[in-house]
Amino acid sequence: MEPLVDADSLSPIARKILDRSSPAPLRTMAAKGIAPGVRPAELLAVVVLLSQLTEPEDAALQATAMATLDKLPAPLLNGALAGDLLPGVLDIVAPRYARDAAAMEKILANPALGSETVAVIAGMGSEAVCELVATNEQRLLAFPEIIEKLYMNKSARMSTADRCLELAVRNKIELPGIPAYKEAAIAIGQELIAEPSPEPTPDDLHFAETEVVAQNTIVDASVEDTHRIDEETGDEVVEDRFKPLDQKLEQMTVSQKIRRAMIGTASDRLLLVRDKNRLVAQAAVKSPAIQENEIVRISSSRNVSEDVLRTIALDRQWVRSYQVKLNLVQNPRTPFAFAAKLIVHVREHELKAISRSKNVTGAVAQAARQQLQKRTVSK
Repeated sequence: MEPLVDADSLSPIARKILDRSSPAPLRTMAAKGIAPGVRPAELLAVVVLLSQLTEPEDAALQATAMATLDKLPAPLLNGALAGDLLPGVLDIVAPRYARDAAAMEKILANPALGSETVAVIAGMGSEAVCELVATNEQRLLAFPEIIEKLYMNKSARMSTADRCLELAVRNKIELPGIPAYKEAAIAIGQELIAEPSPEPTPDDLHFAETEVVAQNTIVDASVEDTHRIDEETGDEVVEDRFKPLDQKLEQMTVSQKIRRAMIGTASDRLLLVRDKNRLVAQAAVKSPAIQENEIVRISSSRNVSEDVLRTIALDRQWVRSYQVKLNLVQNPRTPFAFAAKLIVHVREHELKAISRSKNVTGAVAQAARQQLQKRTVSK
């Protein structure tokens, strides 16, 4: 993306304002969005160029121009949008209005707006702005990163995210910017061929209701979990205070759960990673927002699927953590091939405990004994 404006294409009076030898008051007034005789489109270009100044002596002028861009006078903005804007102007101006639907309606319709900038807007826009971005399917297909940004934007409606994802799936477009795109695409495909429910749930309303519950049900994964071990059965059960959120999540469709896993809270992820649907569980562990303390919790859980533990074991970033490696070795749900590779990193006193433990598989216990023997021989 080339954000800078070509000053040579401006009128003589606009170029005069930009000339460093021009009177300081003239340049300061222009930085504030005031320049008699300069058309709005050109004046906006001048403000943009002044906001890009980098010399120390221009710091005050640059700050004034930046402040003007952050709150452009309505006559200047509307007048500029009605004229022929130079390439690069909107690339700088548009993101500042990503949550202003009235301004964005005009900005998105301007042919000078670059697709890269639309993607930026899609990632930070308000609900109404996301809806405006999503209506231009031709642009979405031509620049799929816009779909990725919309999907990951918490402000985008569930129906908007689903519609854009469905568009990508129908047109066989890959979206690497969505970490769990494969799972989301499968879920959307399944829902497309499924028979419609006689009483469809209001997806957007339900998603919003779940957001409220999730924000009020916070878990600190470093000290607690959404689940506990039932003393009678030995199974993991949901803690009482997380049950309302668990119930809300359970009412979601598979595609809704997957998006929730991508953009939700730690509480959402620690519940969804144990979902019976493997697509949902894998999406939760692939969330870009997931933290190491959550991975530590998840890797120690005996109620997550082998697919989830395999995903963790294959992630170089997560297995750098000694605690994660140890948890994977000790977790009987971890596929043996991965536990066997990680056991060489386990400390000796913990190897001894694993070799005698009844809570690991026989194969892992045997591997621990063999590793101890190797270390004894090498001493």
